[in-house]
Amino acid sequence: MRRLLAICVLSVWAICASRSVFADQRDGRLDIYFIDVEGGAATLMITPAGESLLIDSGYPDYGGRDRDRILKVLRDVAKQDHLDHAAVSHWHLDHYGNHAALASEIKIHNFWDRGIPETLAEDKNFEKKMVDYRAASQNKSKTVKAGDMLPLKSSKTPLSMKIVTASREVIPNVGEPNPFAKDFKPPEDDPSDNAASVSFLTKFGKFSFLCCGDLTHAIETKLMTPNNPLGKVELFMVTHHGLGSSNHPALVLAIAPRVCVMCNGPTKGCEPTTNATLRQIKSLQAIYQLHRNVKLKADEQTPAEFIANNVDDTVSCQAVFVKASVAPGGESYTVQIGLDGKPRTFQTR
Repeated sequence: MRRLLAICVLSVWAICASRSVFADQRDGRLDIYFIDVEGGAATLMITPAGESLLIDSGYPDYGGRDRDRILKVLRDVAKQDHLDHAAVSHWHLDHYGNHAALASEIKIHNFWDRGIPETLAEDKNFEKKMVDYRAASQNKSKTVKAGDMLPLKSSKTPLSMKIVTASREVIPNVGEPNPFAKDFKPPEDDPSDNAASVSFLTKFGKFSFLCCGDLTHAIETKLMTPNNPLGKVELFMVTHHGLGSSNHPALVLAIAPRVCVMCNGPTKGCEPTTNATLRQIKSLQAIYQLHRNVKLKADEQTPAEFIANNVDDTVSCQAVFVKASVAPGGESYTVQIGLDGKPRTFQTR
């Protein structure tokens, strides 16, 4: 009898232990993974209600490199066997390249994008490439526009995701006057699909996170001048991999983030003009990079302890991610590099 009781106790313990790996989706925290896709973008969010959302999906090809990196984080780290939501910020291949490939491996319940254009000026093969995406989404992807709210479930702490730009349109320019709006000349229009990027503003209690795809100066200033409709943001995913054609000071300085994460590659992004803008943010406490930019000197980018993949080439890259984890209530959050990195704690304003 005692042996049987011991077996039962061990069985219960094993079940509880196996369930504990799913704690991220049940302990009231919001987790955000910035997955290394070598200068593309793939941002995975796991909500306290257990919903999963992936914004962008990196490059296709390369032997399934980026697809497999996303699946590894999704399955092995976040312990998810499906995606509730998969969003596309815009129609450049380093952002939607693996949506179809992921759908062949896991169930994706909802696809979100800015609408599929018939053609794309910068990609002559766009129509052909869209065949796989249309098939994966079964031609049922949902079109978002500025002002829309993605239907994410809230738990005890209110959670929301608002679309603030899409297809070159922006939310109404209401709010406090932007003190940085008058300091810069109006930029030229951008005809590329970068300017049509979908931008996502996530709020979780007092915490906020802004992700703008590859949005460029013309729409950034349209959004942020003369007023600031976004307010201050805690966590900012540096736009367009840190390229200088994005990250206009009128946006970056006005949102005044505490922490920035740059999804750059060894030779892509992390441009000096963007780094100079980031260093002007008075509230800034840390900048994380997914890669060391091998073209820049050490003092021209963030310190080495804030770089996830400090390597010279993609062959030796271990695809280490950056993770932000927001405490219940959104009162504080931690950011760490990989599973074994030391979490740094930041207090929400």
